[in-house]
Order: sequence, then C-alpha cells, then structure tokens
Amino acid sequence: MGIIRSSFTFLTGTVCGIYIAQNYNVPNIKTLGRCAVSKAKEIEEIYRKPKTRDDA
Repeated sequence: MGIIRSSFTFLTGTVCGIYIAQNYNVPNIKTLGRCAVSKAKEIEEIYRKPKTRDDA
C-alpha cells in the first residue's frame, strides 16, 4: 500500500502538468531564463564602474 500512496501525488502532478501544458500557453522556461541572464548582463555592463589604470 505504501508505493501506491507515495506515487499517487507524483502521478496526479504529472497528469495535471501534461493537461496544463497542452491546453494553456505556458512559457518555455529555458528561453525565459536565457532572456533574464542576458538582461542581467546588459544591466551589469551599464552600471559597472569604469576601470582605472591601477586595475589594468
């Protein structure tokens, strides 16, 4: 009885996830992550302190 009880939550989540992915417009997480990283790099370059001669 233990394996059925422990896997019930996993199977329910999997079925609900498949249903949501097929019927709703869910964003692609990988693309969303790449966009966030590139935006963070862009902001870092804008606000970075200028290099001095001592740093070089």
